[in-house]
Amino acid sequence: QVQLVESGGGLVQAGGSLRLSCAPSGSIDNMYNMGWYRQPPGKQRELVAVIISVKSGSTNYGESVKGRFTISTDIAKNTVYLQMNSLKPEDTALYYCTATNLRSQIYWGQGTQVTVSS
Repeated sequence: QVQLVESGGGLVQAGGSLRLSCAPSGSIDNMYNMGWYRQPPGKQRELVAVIISVKSGSTNYGESVKGRFTISTDIAKNTVYLQMNSLKPEDTALYYCTATNLRSQIYWGQGTQVTVSS
């Protein structure tokens, strides 16, 4: 079964940057949207950023990351990226990649840990 594989997480000081990547382990046809969610310790999973439509490129961001994070995609590779700048300790979380195709099949990654030290 195809899975999404995230990479790029790690430990960074506040004010620093990280770039997350996510790619499928196999072929996913007709990708419709791709995005990132995160789950801070002891809290619920929340939206970080999503490309609502890979065809149009329209995006949506969580309020807490607007102006600091940028989502982008390489459609040919079905890969989605998350550039995270000006990181804060409250950005510490397990970051998950997700993707949906036109048949409404939803894929999730296993998550990559981002830890921001103060």
